[in-house]
Amino acid sequence: MAAITCARTLVQAGHRVTLMEKSHTVGGRMSTRNSPFGSFDHGAQYFTVRDPRFALALQTTPKTCKPWSANTVRVLDERGMVAAAGLPAREAHWVPSPGMSALVKEWAKPLAAHIELQTRVTHIEPDALNPHQWQLRTVGSNDSTHVYSGFDAVVLAIPSPQAQALLATCKKGAALAKKIGKVEVAPCWTLMLAFPQAMQPDMWTLGPQWNAARSTHHRVAWLARESSKPGRGKIERWTVRAVPAHVDTQRWLYAKTTRPLGTSHVWDAKAGLGLCGDWCLGHRVEDAFVSGLELALAL
Repeated sequence: MAAITCARTLVQAGHRVTLMEKSHTVGGRMSTRNSPFGSFDHGAQYFTVRDPRFALALQTTPKTCKPWSANTVRVLDERGMVAAAGLPAREAHWVPSPGMSALVKEWAKPLAAHIELQTRVTHIEPDALNPHQWQLRTVGSNDSTHVYSGFDAVVLAIPSPQAQALLATCKKGAALAKKIGKVEVAPCWTLMLAFPQAMQPDMWTLGPQWNAARSTHHRVAWLARESSKPGRGKIERWTVRAVPAHVDTQRWLYAKTTRPLGTSHVWDAKAGLGLCGDWCLGHRVEDAFVSGLELALAL
């Protein structure tokens, strides 16, 4: 979200942008995993809208996101005892359809010709032909290597520990690496469960009558009925999120920011290096959007 927001804002301002994405698709933790039983939002579960700029950006793709009536309860103890606790009326909970990845993919379409997928940047260094510009050393599929050059600026929209490691490969990045050293993030596990037997004609919906649950007193931090989200398949499916630091499973190494940077972005104009990501402000989807937007505006 941060990378695509920053990139498309820069393109709209007339800049030429190239995106390096180490995965096979864009989206990061706004991701969707498909299975024979239906899809799972195994990263971000939903998002809320508080910044008017985010609301305005969402209007550019009005059919992509829909409100989700989560019918949330709160888990009280390790035995799973719950009490009704509806979502705050002041905030709608939004989900892209048919999966969380749909929004970023839609926003990335105008940039498709400038996105290098399955490309991991290993080194940032001064351009061999022009020391006032940057070049990037990368590793692609099948361990192929490549050097991209001629960049006036480099933006890192990746988790802070990965950004620190990459900044360590260049002398000009030392100050930025030190600046984000205080950021702390925690990992978590996500469990994806499907119950196709619940589709049998003589069986009622499997499981509880609520669609989502939060917990602060349990090893499980969040549960969500995927099949209750707009535009999803009907087979009973659940996503279970463990508390930070505690099996199909997905381990998100940099899942939740426990200590954010405290500023929306970092930009070193002299070096031509910038940093953005949800970890600058928190761990919400909107945090990633605001971070990417404000870095682009700074550039």
